[in-house]
Amino acid sequence: MTRIQFIDVNFPPSNLPSSLDIESRLKRHLHQLRQKTGTVREDYFLEDLDRLKVRRRTEAYLNAVARKSGMGHLGKDDRKKLEVFRKGAELKSVETEHRADEIASALHAEMPWMAEATERVWQDMRASVRNGDPAPRLRPLLLVGPPGIGKSFWARLLGDKLTVPTTVIEATGEPAAFSVTGSQRGWGSAGPGKPLEGIMASGIANPVVVVDEIEKAGIVDSNRGMRFSLSEGMLPLLERFTAARWSCPFFRVSFNMSWITWVMTANSLSGLPAPFLSRCPPLHLSALSAEDLKGFATREGGRRSLPDDAIAAVHEVIAAIDKPQLVSLRSVVRMLDAVDRAIHRPVLH
Repeated sequence: MTRIQFIDVNFPPSNLPSSLDIESRLKRHLHQLRQKTGTVREDYFLEDLDRLKVRRRTEAYLNAVARKSGMGHLGKDDRKKLEVFRKGAELKSVETEHRADEIASALHAEMPWMAEATERVWQDMRASVRNGDPAPRLRPLLLVGPPGIGKSFWARLLGDKLTVPTTVIEATGEPAAFSVTGSQRGWGSAGPGKPLEGIMASGIANPVVVVDEIEKAGIVDSNRGMRFSLSEGMLPLLERFTAARWSCPFFRVSFNMSWITWVMTANSLSGLPAPFLSRCPPLHLSALSAEDLKGFATREGGRRSLPDDAIAAVHEVIAAIDKPQLVSLRSVVRMLDAVDRAIHRPVLH
């Protein structure tokens, strides 16, 4: 595992004395100075003016250190939060092309109908290994297809196979523009975006970030007449060069977000602007066939240790449906849930 510099600041020395220590040193120095000049008081008492000067010099010193670090504009609590990056952040690697083959094979075995997405990731992983990259450089993915075919499930599975954290952002359920990029101070919900929060929590610089149903993200309007759209806010994060020095609007310092694997899902391209589509050309996925649904039921039922006859019953239900393309993975999961509950229902005496 490789560790990289993740934040563009110069952290103060870890042994930097506290304000209390600095004030104590200045008071001792003042007392010693007055001893030399013969103006020291016998009771060692410092007047209020002396204490005020000591406090001001202490604050001036600490502020100068903070300015030099690049975090002088931040409060003590925010500087403390960023301390997690003092030693950088870690990258989870894919060491060999053989390991890339194993990951792609596992993805395909689980969800063969997502072959086009798996193929893209597989080629990117192998290219990263050949280039000697410390971690996979995966191009942003925009998965477009009918609802319920497992687009976000595949993205979560990718994070699991890469052994990296996965952050999921529902574009329809919140101000998605701020959920991804964060917001400036002054907004009621000001804070860093979820991708950065996830990296701060895990210490892993190359998570998988899933933005679900991105075409449905609304536009946030400020009380100053400014508008913020998710697709436009993400543009700097989708370009490797700009993402490497991406400026967080909340902390107002730069972070290396270039190692994130972005997976966006959409049911259609409606409302997505051309600059966004140029950075992540869409992969169009088809509806599921009856065989896809049966295969998923078999694998998911096996994970739950359901008996073969129970899984066969689910297969029969799928086969009886005239239009299997109208059945989603969620429907199959609900069927399996019902079977699971029936099998494990407590016996009434």
